[in-house]
Amino acid sequence: MFEKRKDNPEPPAEVEPSTEATDTVVNPPRSSAVIGQTIKVKGTITGDENLLIEGTVEGSVSLPKHDLTVGSSGSLQADISAKTVRIDGQVTGDISGVEKVIVSKTGHVRGNIVAPRVTLEDGAKFKGAIDMDPSDTAKRQAAPPKSQPKAEPQANEAQQEAG
Repeated sequence: MFEKRKDNPEPPAEVEPSTEATDTVVNPPRSSAVIGQTIKVKGTITGDENLLIEGTVEGSVSLPKHDLTVGSSGSLQADISAKTVRIDGQVTGDISGVEKVIVSKTGHVRGNIVAPRVTLEDGAKFKGAIDMDPSDTAKRQAAPPKSQPKAEPQANEAQQEAG
């Protein structure tokens, strides 16, 4: 009786169907929050996790260290700022991506995009301007406040005149 099981091992029946299901279904990453199709938000959305928006948002979305996906049924009238932004739905507003912005073939964007890498897939609809100069973005992030540089040269000039 025990000999038969060793000779004819059977894989669990549930393993293969669940593997096939995950290959065909596109699910958000497990660490993503979801705003469903029937949810409407007015205001500012911020957070420390990835976000999938399938509903309606009016205002702004800020996830500087995380990914934002606007699903195919998502509709935003908002300015967006995130590490990576993927648009499958509709966005009216400016989009800022720290790493990249992707507008898929089903995406519609009316607004400006600022990111070091921008992808507009074949069929995407876009009206606005794109700024992809990573050195310009790096300069803006690294630049100290304007009041400090002006004060330093004046002090140096005074020392040079006295010396």
